[in-house]
Amino acid sequence: MEDPQKNATETLLLMAVIQSQDVESAMSALHDQGFNVTRLPSVGGFLGRRNATLMIKTNPRQEKAALDTINRNCRQRVEYIAVPLESAPLPMPAPTPITVGGATIFTVEVEHYEEF
Repeated sequence: MEDPQKNATETLLLMAVIQSQDVESAMSALHDQGFNVTRLPSVGGFLGRRNATLMIKTNPRQEKAALDTINRNCRQRVEYIAVPLESAPLPMPAPTPITVGGATIFTVEVEHYEEF
């Protein structure tokens, strides 16, 4: 069995926070390319929308392929939220466009890991 400590310096962990609409297609595409992916449910952003955090094990040589796959399967969308007008006599909300979606990715170099 390989020593995990020896190979840890060549291991990267990508943590991709992805909007719920794109999670299934991103996970499927990553699995098709042979990446190990773990999905964690999460909620975030100022809108409190559901999303998922994907933890993807890779190495520096495969990092670009993983990032390209995520980029192809996650897109930004324009949605509208109701924001009350300040000076209106009645509380009439005004539709305000916001950009949501896409993916936010953090790359972490793994110094050590153990498998039990």
